[in-house]
Amino acid sequence: MKGGFPIPEKQALPAPDTVACRILALTAISGELPASLLPRLPGGKRYKELTVLSLKEKGLLRTYYRGHLRGYRLGRRAKSLLLAQQPERFSFFLTGNTDTNLLKSEIARRLRLHHIAGVTVLAMNAGAHIFRDDKPDIFGPDRSDGGKFSPAVLPLFYTSREIKSVGPDAVKIRGSRMTGILLVPSSIYLTYYGGHTPPQWEAWAEEKAKTLMQIVLCRERLAGFYSTSDIRAVLICEGMEPLTKILSSADSPERCFFLLDGNYSHFFYRTSDNYGEKLLRLLCEPDRQAAMDQLLRKELKPPIPDAAIEHDALDVQGRPILFAYLPNIPRLGRFLEGLKVFDRQGRIVCFDFQAQALRGCCGGNVTIMAISFDRFEGEGLL
Repeated sequence: MKGGFPIPEKQALPAPDTVACRILALTAISGELPASLLPRLPGGKRYKELTVLSLKEKGLLRTYYRGHLRGYRLGRRAKSLLLAQQPERFSFFLTGNTDTNLLKSEIARRLRLHHIAGVTVLAMNAGAHIFRDDKPDIFGPDRSDGGKFSPAVLPLFYTSREIKSVGPDAVKIRGSRMTGILLVPSSIYLTYYGGHTPPQWEAWAEEKAKTLMQIVLCRERLAGFYSTSDIRAVLICEGMEPLTKILSSADSPERCFFLLDGNYSHFFYRTSDNYGEKLLRLLCEPDRQAAMDQLLRKELKPPIPDAAIEHDALDVQGRPILFAYLPNIPRLGRFLEGLKVFDRQGRIVCFDFQAQALRGCCGGNVTIMAISFDRFEGEGLL
């Protein structure tokens, strides 16, 4: 019903909370939704395929394929209906001179849209609010929504496009590869997408992005909720191989200075799959993460405060143990370097799907303790 008159069936959007509605909504805020993300959306594989086919037949969705890159874009009618029926959710993305409204064909521009879409879906599946009518507009130029922020609405995810609405200061993050930010209790995570290889960083651009978030969020709009030390980061890649390459290059000319050398004391690694979603949810729920740590320490000795080697527990022989099931890149680097410098043996606790990648870069003085992801998930701990 619009303006008191019923909308003809052929012009109506799919019902709310359906697979079809979710696909259209994600396509709208992404500009172009990668076809490869379809399996990551809730719902059965065959049903989602039939849903996409139906949306295309109705002219609400179309496939765009160029340069070996396949994605879904909104049809004109879908765009008009979304703007007419839910302007508070979609007008930011579907009006004006934005990348999500004025779509380009260049591979680089489309890849950027795909990367942001991938991180957005990961955040959504981890439980974060992604739609503008579900979260305060803390980056609006008038700052009007900062007062509506409350920890009760967390977690929240904002894309880099939303961050740029902050006003003239947005020029400071030009060149940054940040895809967005994730707000969780007690922490702010800048999110990055790396694909199948470690990203090539422009450290100066990322330092500016970090500094801007500290100023805008920690000192201005969300002052009192977060401090500047709460700024952290997450790198999302396809599979575990990029983490192996990052840690293996620690002592080489290819060393990733931005990740390993103190720009962030906490820079977490996540895979862009079901594993990554579950582990990202742990970042969104610190109490659940603390419960995991407590369970893992059950048969171990407590850590030694201010020890030379950073660790989370000790085994019965007094060897330091690092919990790396939530891979924290600089912390892993410091642990491995500490074992090497002090010629110590140590142990790393990780999930079974992470074990092979970590074995490939940890060296002979590290023992990998692999725990079952399926078991922890089945017991409701993830």
